[in-house]
Amino acid sequence: MVFTDRADAGRRLAAALRHLKAEQPVVLGLPRGGVPVASEVARALGAPLDVIVVRKLGVPHHRELAFGAIGEGGVRVINEDVVRHARLDRDVIEPVATAEEAKLDQQARRFREGRPRLPLEGRTAVVVDDGIATGATASAACQVVRAQGAARVVLAVPVAPPEAADRLHAGADDLVCVSSPIGFSSVGEWYEDFSQTSDEEVVSLLAEATDAPASGGPAPSTEVEVDAGGIPLGGDLTLPEGARAIVMFAHGSGSSRHSPRNRQVATALNEAGLGTLLFDLLTPDEETDRANVFDITALSRRLADATHWLRGRASLPIGYFGASTGAAAALRAAASANTDVAAVVSRGGRPDLAGDALSDVRAPTLLIVGGADSTVLDLNRRAQAQLHCENGLEVVPGATHLFEEPGALEDVADLARSWFTSHLLAPAGQ
Repeated sequence: MVFTDRADAGRRLAAALRHLKAEQPVVLGLPRGGVPVASEVARALGAPLDVIVVRKLGVPHHRELAFGAIGEGGVRVINEDVVRHARLDRDVIEPVATAEEAKLDQQARRFREGRPRLPLEGRTAVVVDDGIATGATASAACQVVRAQGAARVVLAVPVAPPEAADRLHAGADDLVCVSSPIGFSSVGEWYEDFSQTSDEEVVSLLAEATDAPASGGPAPSTEVEVDAGGIPLGGDLTLPEGARAIVMFAHGSGSSRHSPRNRQVATALNEAGLGTLLFDLLTPDEETDRANVFDITALSRRLADATHWLRGRASLPIGYFGASTGAAAALRAAASANTDVAAVVSRGGRPDLAGDALSDVRAPTLLIVGGADSTVLDLNRRAQAQLHCENGLEVVPGATHLFEEPGALEDVADLARSWFTSHLLAPAGQ
């Protein structure tokens, strides 16, 4: 694969990083060539953009060999093996570090024009470069980002040699690469236009990202205590401005409201103007007993109770999104006459566990199953035959039970968004 230029590479890389959008990451470009790529990624993810300024610490008289790296905020990452092998002591290390710190500060001031560095504590940080050759700088950047407090570090590049993943495993939690061509010799050969990025372009892209309106960011989420028939359950309620419907998430197999897969789907629904409520169907003590995870009758009753609580807070149409055993609970709750649910979507669900209640479901129901999840697909086909409501079965090709394959969960989100907007958001005047 050959990229037209860094902007084209950034757009293609952004498509491979869509699954991170729900994590609300910070995107960090390695100057200078990584910043135009990172700019496109940040724009697509609706994420803040910054630079990660790193200076490698080279062994005197052998500058190509790095004994460490430094980053902003006084961060130092030292390779003790190199220090021992090169017999470096403090009198040698400190002058090198001091000289590089001065250069680092100068670069950071020039690129940011006085703006503060974005905080990374507890965040997902996506470190972006235009490609990897040796990977030394990218690896150092990842280590510095982690030392600055990032909870998760993802290194993302358009192109890298096939062996890059093994080489960079220690620095990053994940490596996302669009192309890993055999016979790789340099980054530039995979670009039609690989002209040098200027300092001015870096400054301009960072300023543009800073000045971009914040309205495209994620809708604010409120921590709530859901009253499910007298049982207090932790939840996160998100209501985009002007929301006209809410989707409640029923998690399955012991998953909680923090499930990254369900949160990714919820973000897609929020972007479509739908509110979401992600809450825990079980208390922390109840989660310790695995039998509770499969008590569909109890879970559906609790979901119905939570639905009544939600109606007391927001008089809006309500839909259910259920995953795994949570899908069975959602369908059984939807079959209850007093929940008045307007639509149901099941992701990799076990609708068969809803039993005879399937024939009583009146809400339009969509079943989404991975094409490679053959056992669950068969169970969904049998369950669909028992539904008397408007329904559909969508198979995501090549996806397994958790939809972990590239693009699979995005397909789930797109299908769910389409189903809910069609059945929850009635045209004005109806």
